[in-house]
Amino acid sequence: MSLRIYGNRLIKTLPGQDTRPTSARVREAVFNIWQEKITGCRWLDLCAGSGSMGAEALCRGASSVLAVEQSPRACAIIQQNWQQVASEEQEWKVLRGSVLQQLPKLSGMQFDLIYLDPPYDSGLYQPILEAIVQYQLLDISGEVAAEHRPQRWTSPEIPTWEICREKVYGNTALTFYRGVGSGENNSQLAIRN
Repeated sequence: MSLRIYGNRLIKTLPGQDTRPTSARVREAVFNIWQEKITGCRWLDLCAGSGSMGAEALCRGASSVLAVEQSPRACAIIQQNWQQVASEEQEWKVLRGSVLQQLPKLSGMQFDLIYLDPPYDSGLYQPILEAIVQYQLLDISGEVAAEHRPQRWTSPEIPTWEICREKVYGNTALTFYRGVGSGENNSQLAIRN
């Protein structure tokens, strides 16, 4: 199967709904909301599935994109897709394994934008968001977007973060978080590894 992303580019996806690719409508909404933040950003794609969000970020000018995905088959597809869309100047990497086991390995790295899309009923939202805080993965002026089902959603409480926006698109909802007091107008810091 294939999926069309930014710039009318086709990327591969796994058949079926195991990786549940983010719909075109939701992808477009996320990138419209973050349009001023994408160029030169450090993007982290958690529970990346087909890697469509990271591929979009690369196509729109992110300087680095890192994915964490458990499925070996999905990781192979992500690598093929990102190799196809990334420029030589862009850095990208795909980590295979449980997101909760991989996040500690990222300690010391920071990301401007983090997209989180675990299986909706997995119970992973709270522990992943807590791990992002624990390992200080979100830049001081960064944001996290969590994709979830609009029904039966209780927003995880993260004491040092605030919800800056919530959106619903049919059967998909997005909750955006940022550090308390970080504000919308802070400038992005330089890319660090």
